[in-house]
Amino acid sequence: MVFGPGRLAFLIRAVGEKLLSRPGPGSACRVISAWLGNGETGACNRMQKAVVRCVPSESKLSISFTLVGSQKHMQRDQSEQLGRVLSRIASNALKGQSKKSKKNRTEQPAAVEPLVRLSYGDKVVAEDVINADAWQDGAVLEVGDVKYLVERNPPTFKDVELPRYIMAGFPVCPKLQIEFGKLEESDFQWYKAAKDGASADAVESWVEAGSERVFIPTNSDIGLKLKLRCRPGNSQRYGSAQELEVNCTVEAGPGNCAFDNRHLYTKKIIEESLIRIVSYNILADVYAQTDYSKDVLYPYCAPYALQIDYRQNLIKKELTGYNADIICLQEVDKTVFSDSLTPALDAFGFEGVFRIKEKQMEGLSTFFRRSKFSLLSQHDITFTEALLSDPLHKDLLEKLCTCPTMKEKFLQRSSALQVSVLQSTKDPSRKICVANTHLYFHPKGANIRLTQIAVALSHIKHVACDLYLNIPVVFCGDFNSIPSSGLYHFIKSGTISEHHDDWVSNGEEERCNMSLTHPLKLESACGEPAYTNYVGGFHGCLDYIFIDSNHLEVEQVIPMPSHEEVTTHQALPSVSHPSDHIALVCDVKWK
Repeated sequence: MVFGPGRLAFLIRAVGEKLLSRPGPGSACRVISAWLGNGETGACNRMQKAVVRCVPSESKLSISFTLVGSQKHMQRDQSEQLGRVLSRIASNALKGQSKKSKKNRTEQPAAVEPLVRLSYGDKVVAEDVINADAWQDGAVLEVGDVKYLVERNPPTFKDVELPRYIMAGFPVCPKLQIEFGKLEESDFQWYKAAKDGASADAVESWVEAGSERVFIPTNSDIGLKLKLRCRPGNSQRYGSAQELEVNCTVEAGPGNCAFDNRHLYTKKIIEESLIRIVSYNILADVYAQTDYSKDVLYPYCAPYALQIDYRQNLIKKELTGYNADIICLQEVDKTVFSDSLTPALDAFGFEGVFRIKEKQMEGLSTFFRRSKFSLLSQHDITFTEALLSDPLHKDLLEKLCTCPTMKEKFLQRSSALQVSVLQSTKDPSRKICVANTHLYFHPKGANIRLTQIAVALSHIKHVACDLYLNIPVVFCGDFNSIPSSGLYHFIKSGTISEHHDDWVSNGEEERCNMSLTHPLKLESACGEPAYTNYVGGFHGCLDYIFIDSNHLEVEQVIPMPSHEEVTTHQALPSVSHPSDHIALVCDVKWK
């Protein structure tokens, strides 16, 4: 019996009701077994699978299955009629049988094209039904005597990767991309290798080691390999499992890290009325791996401790140990954001956004805890583009045009400002404007930084006060300015004189005296630490978390590492600290 598109639509609805009445993995299998008259799910489980990926927004669907011992992956138009696909499958099956006969050098009667059909329940799907409607979950594809259970859009891992360097005591966070499923509804099983016997060539066996998405190896695992078996899932079923074996063995950790004692203050996620904020320049790999960094900036740091795979272990453990609600990071490599930080922090409940600098491979990232905040909007800018194109900065641009040398230098800089408006998941009336930046670094660039911060503060004010009608501001970053600088004074006081010495920080040729003001009431939540950057030739306070004192107040500042901890290995970075900067961490509360 065959049926057309109208009858098919009715059956699909009926099947959907049956499937929904049988929740959980295997429900579609049980339903199709009953319709096929198998009497039990075992026959269904023994069927081969034909996996169909069909997304409404795409023009094609894919059909993947094993045919005559060969894996087939067909791409077909969703609007194409089913009959053309079935004809192609029959032709492929015939070719496969012919090749098999030649390979085996057997004389057999000429192969006959097998009967190929698609059935749904106890009905055969008409060949004029289009692919998008024909290939339904739970249908059965028959190719001669072989039957395939169709799985349409099962949970699938599109990408699974494990870190290339693993240390005892540090979280192992796989990079995972899932389609048609949720990571929190997927299964994870970790194994560690065990030798069967004492000889060097003994066969390895695998011992179960953990069942969480993140695995933390112990010292007893040093020298062993790890393996992950993961099965993608959703609330209805599981997809095909994947197994990955780590190429490296577990290495010993560095011992006590500079951030370990700080974690004693941040063991738990704080209550809803508080917000824990982290600001941290994590040292971009693109800078750490230069010869200048290795030979001049950080000659005291062991070369292996500057490797990104090593440092990422420390960074992920440090960040997750703070149990923060908002994390603002600077000097984030594009690949580090996508391949390392996002998978790791996602596993701990964070969502993140990234803003790359112009003409650079690194930028800014802001992460927020999903249980506390949702992302309402983004308002990122680069300082050069905003100054030239946004009427908001018209007066500042006119002043800068009177100083062509400084203007040209300003426009050569690639610094950016990341602005994210977050909304409380518990109280939608509570919104917060989170800004994140990394200003020009040069010691004689105070005049450039002043101009950058003027653009930044005008833009933040526009977002927080004009677009969102006076919501609180948190402004984090590496400002490359010490507390005695004009920039720090300007942010806190709201004004700077045109006669300030910082306007001539790089000589008279770049002098551009400007009197600036801003209306925000900002204070440094962590005060003025002795230093947030400690390298061989310099130490000083360059990083800040500024909060809106009209709406927020400080509840707690997490103590900085002791001087002894910072200088254990002379300076930063080191084998026990991944960056040349130190993270700022504080808890604030709504007024």
